[in-house]
Amino acid sequence: MSAGGAGMGRRSDADGDDDAGPDDAAPPRPRPLLHAALFLATFLTTTATGALHEHDFDRIAPISDGLLYSVPLMLILLCHELGHYLVARWHGVPASLPYFIPLPPGLGFGTLGAVIGMRSSTTDRKQLIDVGAAGPLAGLAVAIPLLIYGLKLSTVGPLASGIQEGNSLLYALLKWMVKGAWLPDGVSDVRLHPIAFASWVGLLITMINLLPVGQLDGGHIASAYFGNGYNRFAERLRKLLPIGAAAVFFWVLHSVKLEARSAWRLGPGALIALNGAAPWVMWFFLLGLMRRMSGGVNHPPVDDKPLPPSRRLLFWVMVVVFVAVLVPVPLRRIFVGAPEPPDSTSISANLGP
Repeated sequence: MSAGGAGMGRRSDADGDDDAGPDDAAPPRPRPLLHAALFLATFLTTTATGALHEHDFDRIAPISDGLLYSVPLMLILLCHELGHYLVARWHGVPASLPYFIPLPPGLGFGTLGAVIGMRSSTTDRKQLIDVGAAGPLAGLAVAIPLLIYGLKLSTVGPLASGIQEGNSLLYALLKWMVKGAWLPDGVSDVRLHPIAFASWVGLLITMINLLPVGQLDGGHIASAYFGNGYNRFAERLRKLLPIGAAAVFFWVLHSVKLEARSAWRLGPGALIALNGAAPWVMWFFLLGLMRRMSGGVNHPPVDDKPLPPSRRLLFWVMVVVFVAVLVPVPLRRIFVGAPEPPDSTSISANLGP
């Protein structure tokens, strides 16, 4: 699975000068060809990934079969990044157009998301929380209607061996609203239409970006609310991620044992649990790498000006959003019947038309 996401990123200016100060209000130098090339490359890799899913990972051709996955996913990512970009420019914060990040088909979701570049992070806490919250809210404004539509096109069937997408409170509630049941229920689950799967990926990327650490969207929002003292707490929070991974491991191991019943074997069960916990370990290392690349600081300093009540309310709205989209186990293999060798590429059980 992908570990990146659509968010804001700090970058040096076009000449490689990393000392551009906050008074330098010029936006990053426009690079229309680069932006367009990365967008088209990501559109190609996500379409190829969608085609692989549709063909049970046997082939890509015809690649057009992947459009029902790539078009909604790219739309969600684009709206997320334009939310950041437009609010940043409205506040006069220099920001680039989105840089989309392609990922070869067969690896994760076909993309690591996208970022916008800023020559310097704003120190204004009001601006920071506005820019940080705008992306997730804009992305969800598109992802939720698409998910509802995709779930209407999805069917419900018996659990079968394959990869199961993780539940969040929001996702489980939408499945209940559309299908009239809390799924999975131990017997059956929804078989996701490609539009629904793309929208679920959009929710997952939103969750990753709202992790309140570093220079992810959640890190910007938390730093704007709590001020500079949050930096130390954010690093402690990052160091708790491996503990969270261990908790996920034992939870998945327990769940798999219940699913397997008499066919239970520790080896396959432990491997499934390890794969389910792996994203949290990966995010731990990626956030550490981001911190190292930022000079050992989780987030650049912000000013001491208190947030107005409207932005304090916005912070709590984003806390609710994060809780609603939180997915403790993003993806895990289903254990039904006799144990089978784990296949990290198969998601066919939940991607039927």
